Amino acid sequence: MSARLKTGDVVDPRDLDLIVETIIYLQTEGRRQAREQCSRVGITATQLNVLKLLEEIGELSLSELSRRIAAQNSTVTGIVDRMVEAGLVERRQSERDRRVWQITATDKGRTIARKVTVAPWDMLRGALEALDGREKQQLIAILKKVASHVSKEVPDVARR
Repeated sequence: MSARLKTGDVVDPRDLDLIVETIIYLQTEGRRQAREQCSRVGITATQLNVLKLLEEIGELSLSELSRRIAAQNSTVTGIVDRMVEAGLVERRQSERDRRVWQITATDKGRTIARKVTVAPWDMLRGALEALDGREKQQLIAILKKVASHVSKEVPDVARR
């Protein structure tokens, strides 16, 4: 039996299953590799994700970090508390809005983020480098569309 797309194209359900299986494989393999690397440097995979985000972006508010890692603010506060205690990040009040707390990586946190190279972040970036510019743009458009649909199906973390 085939699935019919909105454009009228016929797609074999096995092709759709292959897409889903590939996404699950990428997620599972990325997590496995991240756990192995994290255990070597004494941090959790979530802490690594935070450090990689900070390495890429530089500084995040607690609420933006919550959104990016899809976790409740109270959960992120606990994660950040442990990371501050371990000397991985610094937390300070925003100069523009004293209600907002900004998170930045410490030298120790940045060193670990650079050292752990087999994280999902790095693995996927390497795989994406194999795509040409047009393919990357197509993939971005498709992933945004899929993410938009999924976000409508999943309750918003911030509203919990």
